[in-house]
Amino acid sequence: MDYYSRDNCRLCKSKNITKLFSLEPTPPANAFVKKDNFGVEQPCYPLDLFLCDDCFHVQLNTVVNPEILFKDYVYVSGTSPSFILHFENYALNVINRLNLGKNSFIIDVGSNDGTLLSKFKNFGMNVLGIDPATEIARVANENGVETLNKYLNEDVVEKVIELKGPADVICANNVFAHIDDLIGTVNNIKNLLKENGVFIFEVSYLVDVYEKTLFDMTYHEHLAYHSIRPLIKFFRNNDLELFDVERIPTHGGSIRGFVQKTNGVNKIMPKVNELLCYENKLKLSKSNTYEKYFDNIEIKRNQLTKLLKTILNDSKVIAGYGAPAKATTLMHHFGLDSTVIKYIIDDSPLKQGMFTPGLHVPVYDRSKLYNDLPDYVIILAWNFSKNIISNNVKYSKLGGKFIVPLPTLKVI
Repeated sequence: MDYYSRDNCRLCKSKNITKLFSLEPTPPANAFVKKDNFGVEQPCYPLDLFLCDDCFHVQLNTVVNPEILFKDYVYVSGTSPSFILHFENYALNVINRLNLGKNSFIIDVGSNDGTLLSKFKNFGMNVLGIDPATEIARVANENGVETLNKYLNEDVVEKVIELKGPADVICANNVFAHIDDLIGTVNNIKNLLKENGVFIFEVSYLVDVYEKTLFDMTYHEHLAYHSIRPLIKFFRNNDLELFDVERIPTHGGSIRGFVQKTNGVNKIMPKVNELLCYENKLKLSKSNTYEKYFDNIEIKRNQLTKLLKTILNDSKVIAGYGAPAKATTLMHHFGLDSTVIKYIIDDSPLKQGMFTPGLHVPVYDRSKLYNDLPDYVIILAWNFSKNIISNNVKYSKLGGKFIVPLPTLKVI
């Protein structure tokens, strides 16, 4: 089966869930197609957001088969200089904070191409990646980062404990929102951790998504839209505790959470309660809050489509820059097909020569930008807009203009 619709909350299992709103249905956000399949229509799945009325977790109820989403994954961390730097700083932060040494054992769940683990390995630590994407796991192993091409499950836990023992630190970066069975996953993580071990996760933060109207962070890989209030209860119910949270700038605004086993050695830091109070102030537990949020999405759609229509009526050419997963939601909900965006530039070789999910806009490398010199470039990877603009000063000097669609519409 391609997908099913969940009828309860994935954090607390309550059946008291309320539908908030629907975005335009899309194919899986990373389901790029080759030229051979250009004419084949791709299935689209609902994008309906729900709120749990008991624990106040925001989530999708449409669960697409993970094999469809992740087996042939095309996102890799190592192609982004800013993410490489982010993971260098991340590793240093964790090493210093937790006093890790050369014998420390670090596991990364959803380790991708091993970019983060390579930073820990450079400090002489033992590392192990766990990732279901076949090709990306192969590349990580070739690059010297030992990676199990598996989903984290009880068998994997048993195998790792037997061969390597429990971990000092388990990381899960931008994957904790991807998992349908979060209860089973955190129990597997708990069983893999040393008694005083720490689980660290990074996820897009619902506060940033709400305040900045980052609706394009909603796609089928992102089943969960995390905030502090439901997470505190969730971890407590599973014999764990969230003892600290940091706000970080990645993906338009994220959090890095630190979790230990119940009654662990780390004291609960003030930031946890600070963010909890701020979420209460924003009324993120109220369904009518999201009515205003959806209204803001429609305002942004009208603003952007009006601008693009004016440009096209003036016989100008618009290209795109960046083909991240979020672009699939943005393009489908705003109707940005190949009649609007002629083609997209992307720096990942895995996407070049492919066509975008559903709308089938062609993707090229950067040479296309300078060969064609389109009049405008809309930056679909808007969270990297500063880097993209600074790396393409030549395009601007030749008369090209950039459009940044989110969080605030700008023409540069």
